[in-house]
Amino acid sequence: MTVLLRNVFLATFLLSSANIVSAKDYKTVKAEVLDTSSTVTLGATVVPYKEVTISAQIAGQVKFLGGQEGDAFKAGDKLVAIDDDDLQARRRSAVAQILSAQAALNNANVQYSSELVSPSINRSQDRATGFGMPMMFDNFFTRPMASTLGQARPGVQRYADVQRTASAVNRARSALMAAQAAVQEIDVKLRDAISTAPFDGVIIEKKVEVGDAVQPGMVLLKFAYVDFLRIRAEVPVRLVSGLKRGMMIPAKIEVGGGLNIMARVSQVFPIADQSRHTVTVKFDLPKGVPGGPGMYSEIQIPDPTSTNAALPVIPQSAVVMRGSLPGVYILANGKKSLRLIRLGSPAGNGKISVLSGLQGGEDVIINAVSSENK
Repeated sequence: MTVLLRNVFLATFLLSSANIVSAKDYKTVKAEVLDTSSTVTLGATVVPYKEVTISAQIAGQVKFLGGQEGDAFKAGDKLVAIDDDDLQARRRSAVAQILSAQAALNNANVQYSSELVSPSINRSQDRATGFGMPMMFDNFFTRPMASTLGQARPGVQRYADVQRTASAVNRARSALMAAQAAVQEIDVKLRDAISTAPFDGVIIEKKVEVGDAVQPGMVLLKFAYVDFLRIRAEVPVRLVSGLKRGMMIPAKIEVGGGLNIMARVSQVFPIADQSRHTVTVKFDLPKGVPGGPGMYSEIQIPDPTSTNAALPVIPQSAVVMRGSLPGVYILANGKKSLRLIRLGSPAGNGKISVLSGLQGGEDVIINAVSSENK
């Protein structure tokens, strides 16, 4: 009897000790209790940090393209050039007009100076009207007498002659300025014939090829700065009040099976879309994030209408799936046990909230699955 009791006790001890494990066999973390609020998941799009559309400013034929989609350029590099032979011919004609106007102005200045130094009225009085005595009588008696009797006004005539030559100078100067303005206008169009990179970036979309005829306003290409990326989302109006510039928001990018990352609120547009009742919001992504513009992404927007609740938060790597039910292994009194849980929304930094199944403070095993496979 004694031997039988001893064997039963030994078997019970061995069975119970088989379930006792050491904490060093697993990597554990404490289930934190944090104030969380419900969030709304919105679909969004990855966009460049900044983007411009380069359009044709003049009509003509494309004679140069700097590169293809993905080619990088520095600020000021030539991207597109449109044929400008017609403008060059018009400029040469305008330069000839400048030379002609300059010659007319020089002649007008000479005539004005001549009128000031040697008035034309005096030159007309010096013209001979007869021989000998008749000419003398004209100079000393006839013309002075006509002025005295009011039949002639030499002062008025001199004023009119001066104004006439001065007006000729002003007309010549105006013609010169008009010719110079025509050259400047053509120079502006010549500059518009060449489109340069407004900043460091890459071509993300090309709309034309060399040889295409374009008209003013026609899109040539799209150019963007992609060293930094953003997420652009259309956020319902009721959720916008919960967003502040500089806030960090959980996001997910569909690259490599899904990349969870924190995005910063960078811009909240001041006006809502009247048809969809949404507000455009942009979120900055960290530098070096894989992927590119146009990719699908998701953003977790906090719902300001919900009340905050204190919920346990655990690493997402600790969650194991048992069929369709999520669970987590905890380590208590040296024993590993499985708890079925109900998951909430992401809490950022690779963590997720737990709605039920945990109270907080438990030692959660985050390498339970890998340990089982050893």
